[in-house]
Amino acid sequence: MGRGHGPAQGKLPTIAPKRFNPQSEAWLPILHTQRDAWHFTVLFSNTARAHELDRTRDWVVVYFYDDHHQEGQHTIVTETRGALIGRRVVRGRESECRALYDRKSTGA
Repeated sequence: MGRGHGPAQGKLPTIAPKRFNPQSEAWLPILHTQRDAWHFTVLFSNTARAHELDRTRDWVVVYFYDDHHQEGQHTIVTETRGALIGRRVVRGRESECRALYDRKSTGA
């Protein structure tokens, strides 16, 4: 869901989240996709903290599972401090993101 695609273009279906949505408006874009054996559901964060910090169109939550029922969830944010400021990072995997950005900047 990069800039200029998906929700910005209105191409994804939207759902009406139950939390923080008193008018029951369908405003939250959602993406369901599959890559090989992996199934993904991707949507913007609708948490109290995302609303508090006005990040409901920045923080992205990725839910995933495979055909063997391995599953997980990650939140992707734009970093607001430190060496990765302004970069997209996966919360809890900042060191791996930093290493990836370092490799890209050196052309490795």
